[in-house]
Amino acid sequence: MSAALRALGTGRLGMEDRTMVAGRTVRAAGLAAGAFAVISAMTITVTTTTAEATAVPRTTAVPATAVPVPATAVPVPIKSYPRPVWLDAHGRFAPPKALVRSSAVTYDLKRVPAGAHIKVGEFGWRRSTLVVLKVSGLRSGRTYGAHVHTKPCGAKPDDSGPHYQHRKDPHQPSTNPAYANAENEVWLDFTTDRKGRGAAQSRHDWRFRPGAARSVVIHEHRTEKGVGKAGTAGPRLACLTVPFERSGLHGAFSKR
Repeated sequence: MSAALRALGTGRLGMEDRTMVAGRTVRAAGLAAGAFAVISAMTITVTTTTAEATAVPRTTAVPATAVPVPATAVPVPIKSYPRPVWLDAHGRFAPPKALVRSSAVTYDLKRVPAGAHIKVGEFGWRRSTLVVLKVSGLRSGRTYGAHVHTKPCGAKPDDSGPHYQHRKDPHQPSTNPAYANAENEVWLDFTTDRKGRGAAQSRHDWRFRPGAARSVVIHEHRTEKGVGKAGTAGPRLACLTVPFERSGLHGAFSKR
């Protein structure tokens, strides 16, 4: 067939040429007959060659969807955090037996006058907590103690319970500096300016236990730190009920 192809390519396939094509003798009656015979042989040969060329041994076959998976693949844990909290609680102090009850109660009208204003904010994000305190209308130039307590305010000063502690002291009331300190509790001591305004904030790397922190209490003096007195700040002068870990606005509307 190679001789016939060369002859066809050069136009030398004559009337009486005889060429072996695909194992048999082809008698060409002329150029057209010779060309037809060669092309027929080419079709058979090319089809066979293509089939042989595309054959793939079964041992080398790889599925198209096969995806290699590392033997050391380890699932990545998803971190879980408490829900974010933004809280704003506020009120104007009134005596426990006032005709119009308030979430802010004063037990000492001389040191915390009726009508004085208090505002507490809580900002909880992931594992951290920020508590902010602002007051106005108190006696000027005076230092007060203030802490987060475990129960809501009541008619009596002691109704608000003990200080909130991230790690609870097994012995109550707690005066052990290992538990009664500014890191384990929320201390918000402040000193008022000449207009009776004061502010404080406390930041911690933990969150309140839901329902376990319910108020902020104002005390007579700055918080003690010594052994046997740690956490004490004198009599309870006033209290604001604060639903910590509950987002939203809480208290009578005020622009202050």
